[in-house]
This record gives sequence, structure tokens and C-alpha cells, in this order.
Amino acid sequence: MRTQHPPPLIYVLHSGNLYGTEHMALATLTGLRERFHPFLLAPPGPVHAEAMRLGLEAHTFESVAQLVRQLAGALRRHEHPRLVATGVSHSLVAYVLARLMNRPLVHLHVVHGGTDERPSYGRKAWMGQLPLTLVAVSDFVSQRLLAHGCRPSQLTVIENFLTRPHSRQRPVFVLNGVRRLAIVSRVDPIKRVGLLFDALHKYPGLSDLRVDVYGHGSDMAAMQARAASHPQVHLHGFVPDAANLLADHDLLLHTCAEEPFGLAVLEAMAARVPVLVPNAGGAGSLIENGVSGFHFSANDPTHLGQVLQRLMHTPASRLNAVVNGAQHALAHRFAPQRGLTDYTRLLEQPHAI
Repeated sequence: MRTQHPPPLIYVLHSGNLYGTEHMALATLTGLRERFHPFLLAPPGPVHAEAMRLGLEAHTFESVAQLVRQLAGALRRHEHPRLVATGVSHSLVAYVLARLMNRPLVHLHVVHGGTDERPSYGRKAWMGQLPLTLVAVSDFVSQRLLAHGCRPSQLTVIENFLTRPHSRQRPVFVLNGVRRLAIVSRVDPIKRVGLLFDALHKYPGLSDLRVDVYGHGSDMAAMQARAASHPQVHLHGFVPDAANLLADHDLLLHTCAEEPFGLAVLEAMAARVPVLVPNAGGAGSLIENGVSGFHFSANDPTHLGQVLQRLMHTPASRLNAVVNGAQHALAHRFAPQRGLTDYTRLLEQPHAI
């Protein structure tokens, strides 16, 4: 009797880093490995070591030609491949190869979005001519895609989720107020980490907060210069597993109002750490203010400072209630099985070329 092998699930990443997009790819492949055979293709980077740790098959490509060879080999070996891509050019390569090889292909293009409007959303509209499904990771991303002309019938929303167990969680609040704050973010201008320094300058009383910033980017030198006047701020640079450090903090601050999602927000919720996010963008939509986290007015350092001052004196019972609200959101809205079920439904649709 012929052995039935699970169909391959080829996930092509446009980056070999280990930020939100890459973590979600690994979470999806890991969560679906009982239904599909996971197969990761990505440029060189730390995502490969993490894939190996998770027991996932992963291969590197450094050029379009190498990607073509890898994809062609995978399409040739398997009769009913499924493919997920995050890069526009990679989806185009996969479509052309499937056509040339007359190979049926279920094709998803996951849009994590970004902070640059045109390359993040505008370039996706032309893919409406291809037989693929656009998967937006948040309602915010979906709205931006629709604004740039993507067809609603081709678009679905599957919010990000966590599958990695969190071994460390913050203990229940016993004392009132927050004292140690974390930022987990690239330190680029669009991420607006400088908003925190603006708030610290306006409100000297915030000097009692210890701030740890985990991340690196083009704005690092500018932030280091500003940190010289605020010794309570510690810039650690990129830390591979910053999520496991969140439990040492009382609050996660997210400053970018253009963020399409904000996986660090879910990481903090899982670590039982309250979150403070702008009231705009994808990150803002993840939080119900006062129930599962806190909002501040986007791009407003004055209001950010005011909210931080209030949180420094918020009763422990109130902080614990918000942590519990976040746990409820994780268990329902952001439940891994919910997202994995949605991906399975799309990946098991009739084949297209």
C-alpha cells in the first residue's frame, strides 16, 4: 500500500531576521506540521538557527536565481504543494514557475505591512491579477490594502498569534504602580522611540522609572545621545530573545502609531505584563483601553507622560485586572488554534495555478 505523505507547506520569507514576521512564519509552520510538511526558504540570518531548534526543515537563498532553483525543485518533487510568501517578488517567482511547470499551487501572500505606505501596501494591489489569497495580519493592514485598490474578495484577515510557551511570567502585582518599563522595537525614526525621551524631558517625575530598550536601528546613535541626559534609560541593542526578559518589567511601552500589528504586545500579554500603546494603528487595535491594556494619544509626548505618571501610582488591583483582561484576549481573540484553523482552511482550498 502506498504511504500517504502530508502535502508540503513552503514558506518563503523575504528576510532572515528574527522579528515579528519571521516569528509568525515559524509559529505557523510549527502549528501546522501535523497537517503539512513544513519547508522554510529564507535569506541568511538567525531565523535558520531558530527553525533548526524547532525541528523545521529550512534552506537558504541569497539571490533570485537560488530561489528559483529551490522552488523549482520543491515543485518538481511534490504534486500538491502549498506556498506562503511575504515578498512581492517571491510570490511572482512562484506564480511564474507554477505556470511554466503546469503545477497546481495553493498560494497565500501574507501582508504584515510596515511603516512605509507605498512599499508596504501600494505594491500589493497589482497582485490582484494573480490566483492567490492576500492574508492581512490585522484589520489595520486590511484597511490599508483596500485603500490602495486591493480587491475585498481576494483579501482575508488572520490576526497574529503566539504558539511559543512562555516559561517566565511576571508575578501578580502586590505593590501599587509601575517602576520598570520595557520597549521592544527596532530603533528607527518611524518607530518613534524618541517620544519617550520627549515625555521624560517634559515630566521630570518620570525619572523614577527604569527603562530598558531592546532593539537596534538607524536611530540608535541619536537615542544614545539623548539617553546621556536620562541615566534611567538603558539601551541594550538587539537581544535575540527579548520576550523572555519581559517578565522582569512592569509595563511594555509601544510608541509606533503606524505599526501594522505589534507582536511584542502579545509577547508582553503572555508574560502577564501590562501594555501601553498608541490609540492608532495596528498595535492600538489590539488593546481595549482599560480592559486589556492602556492607550495614549498617538504621537503625543505630553499625553504619554501624563499616562505614565498615572501608571506609576495605579493600584495593584487595577493593574492585575488589566493583566487578566489581556489573558482573556489571548485565550479567545488571539488563540493559536483560531489562526491555525483559518490558515488550514485557506491552504486546503481547491488548487489553482
